[in-house]
Amino acid sequence: MTAAPSDLQGALDAAVGPLPPNAGPDRRALDEALRDALSGGKRFRPRLVAAVHDALGGTARTAVAEVGAAVELLHTAFLVHDDVIDGDDLRRGRPSTPGRFRAEALADGATPQGAESYARAASVLVGDLALSHALRAVTLCDVDAGTRASLLDLFDTALRVSATGELADVRLSLGVAEPTLAEVLAMEAQKTAAYSFELPMQAGAVLAGAESAVVDGVGRVGRLLGVAYQLLDDLEGVFGDPEGTGKAPLGDLREGKRTPLMVHAQSSSTWGRVSPYLGRADLDPADAARVRNALEEGGSHAFVEELARRHLREAAEQSEVLGLPTDLVHIVGAVASDRAAGAA
Repeated sequence: MTAAPSDLQGALDAAVGPLPPNAGPDRRALDEALRDALSGGKRFRPRLVAAVHDALGGTARTAVAEVGAAVELLHTAFLVHDDVIDGDDLRRGRPSTPGRFRAEALADGATPQGAESYARAASVLVGDLALSHALRAVTLCDVDAGTRASLLDLFDTALRVSATGELADVRLSLGVAEPTLAEVLAMEAQKTAAYSFELPMQAGAVLAGAESAVVDGVGRVGRLLGVAYQLLDDLEGVFGDPEGTGKAPLGDLREGKRTPLMVHAQSSSTWGRVSPYLGRADLDPADAARVRNALEEGGSHAFVEELARRHLREAAEQSEVLGLPTDLVHIVGAVASDRAAGAA
């Protein structure tokens, strides 16, 4: 996969814009939080825009950076809102946006309830600003009107599909009814694959001037890669080391997330050793270790790893049919394999 465009940071700075010299403390707090949320990360979504664009012979280098910045801003918006939804105080090994504002409010003497309200409000607003900047970056990118309209359609679709997947994720975690594997995989395709893989890869194809059939095919490859990525992310949520993943420990288990890992576990012989702990807010590390052992012994860990590998293989096959370079999928697969190794 190609590196992120060298002018990506410049495009991000242009999309966010400068802070006015007369900005008050609240404007400054939102701006600083947004810039902090944008820092770090692997930037692989902008790299996907560039990789597909280059693979298809594109020449729109300026627009690649601008659209890459828009994709990164969209990702940031979803991360901030997701931390609000999930109540996560840790992101990329440091305080999340809600965690940042909560800590600041408490340090200023706010009550726990007041700090929670402030953190939630501020984080929603930071995420909204990131969304606004993302769409503005697409609207102002250096392309013709037809290409701009196609890009805006892709972003609009990604927003709608990802919002649907986020709500489905919360609904499936209510414990009202146990979902099927097909339902959970559909949710993960909506929540993660739609904007993390389909959108940037299709945007790269559109910027390269690809025909609609190729853009659609690139989207199918992206969907398969995105599901594989999320499957491995699910494993990290249970088996990963927080110091390596930067994620809050025990979060997925405490929230009772219905991932493919848990759906498989329901049909395993060790489900009785998992279910009592799923969704328990007071889950401690010793309990989590018991759950991990049960998931290993019941074959759920191995099942999800193989499911991820199957999606990666199919993505490589479809990529070859489209004439995309095989290293595009192989490099993404290597990143995913590194994640799996870290989760073991």
